[in-house]
Amino acid sequence: MLNYDTFFIGGKWVDAAGTDTVDVVSPTTGEVIGSVRDATPADMDAAVAAARAAFDNGPWPQMSPNERADIMATISAEITAQFDDFATLISTEMGAPLSFAQMGHVFAATAVLDTYTQLARDFAFEEVRAGMLGPTVVRREPVGVAAAIIPWNVPLFITMLKLAPALASGSTMVVKPAPETPLDAFKLAEILERSGLPAGVVNIVPAGRTTGEHLVRHSDVDKVSFTGSTAAGRKIGAICGEQLKRCTLELGGKSAAIVCDDVDLDAALPQLLPAALMNNGEACVAQTRILAPRGRYDEVRDALADALRNFTVGDPLDPATECGPLVAERQRERVEGYIAKGKAEGATLVVGGGRPAGFDRGFFVEPTLFADVDNSMTIAREEIFGPVLSLIPYDGDDDAIAIANDSDYGLSGSVWTADNGRGLDIARRVRTGTYQVNQLAMDFGAPFGGFKTSGIGRELGPEGLQEYLEDKSIALPFGAEDVLPS
Repeated sequence: MLNYDTFFIGGKWVDAAGTDTVDVVSPTTGEVIGSVRDATPADMDAAVAAARAAFDNGPWPQMSPNERADIMATISAEITAQFDDFATLISTEMGAPLSFAQMGHVFAATAVLDTYTQLARDFAFEEVRAGMLGPTVVRREPVGVAAAIIPWNVPLFITMLKLAPALASGSTMVVKPAPETPLDAFKLAEILERSGLPAGVVNIVPAGRTTGEHLVRHSDVDKVSFTGSTAAGRKIGAICGEQLKRCTLELGGKSAAIVCDDVDLDAALPQLLPAALMNNGEACVAQTRILAPRGRYDEVRDALADALRNFTVGDPLDPATECGPLVAERQRERVEGYIAKGKAEGATLVVGGGRPAGFDRGFFVEPTLFADVDNSMTIAREEIFGPVLSLIPYDGDDDAIAIANDSDYGLSGSVWTADNGRGLDIARRVRTGTYQVNQLAMDFGAPFGGFKTSGIGRELGPEGLQEYLEDKSIALPFGAEDVLPS
């Protein structure tokens, strides 16, 4: 049991303003494994005030990028030193298979932090341009106080998608973890406390929706970065629009994996299935629409079915487990509701569709494959966020691209082909923010984000750093060159 009755605010552990608690429930057993205080607006006000003071009066924004990078490197090294503890805690909190918690949660988080540590050292925060009336200094200054609203599905990694560029920029931050997964955030806070980070630069306060909205609306918050549902993103975007507040929104997805007619299925499937079912299907980039050429449709269906039947469902802490439980009972009910809709709308249930035998506790759902899916069906249109795949037939590359693009979302996608050139041609025509050819990969030095209702703005790469910077131009007269840095 891990129980916290304080919040990390202003570099200290501060008593909560209220007495309400939120239980953290193991999705594997359904038992309570910890608890945290449920933050009130007063708690959030204190966190924002600490971040504001740290930005307006503290040393962090004035430190050199190299000084900030040194502290970021210390944080990364400490997370790495506790690698196994973080992975086990996250698996216990939200049900990710341990192997994915290790690589997709913890290693990925440190890789992002390391990327921005180096970028802080290399980025041109100031440059001189030759102007019409004299030199112009172009500066990239920190945006100010940022609010990071974190989902439960990949909590440490998504925290770092926001925190790492904020730190590199010189901004300060209030992090609001999801109520389902606050424990790893407090473990991170313990590292931040002894990292040399100035007080108030990062504040960690878990809370529900009402207090989260209070954070978004707070007049001392300069920027909001949110990862979560499109519905919530619309509301946050509207609030930020009203206040002319900067925001980054990384929202839902319904990504299509195009299986070409020349594909080597034996080579592709071991990579495609992890792309489709990663993190128990609770991933915004999951390739859950699988598009198969009509001439090889039966072959692809049978190969997927055989692979899913052999997919290991079990305790996420068991290294052999490939699919663990969903995060909560409500999430299992949601996924089961979509499975029922798939049957009702005429899709053919090939594999799965129920609760796996032998699991009397926890929130497990069998890996599920629907065939004979039309792209207009609910299971092909809406983000299910569980281990449910839809197999859709197509006729030719143009048809496959049209089906892939026939979606409200545009976050990710992939193509599987024996011809990398053909794959690149297809990738250029699919309207998504990220795309993969014959692999499951994410380049932390390149921008990540969505087209259409999958979001606004970008994370990762220099583009992700720019989201936490404001551009300033300082015009100098001719003859002022002597004041410029050499």
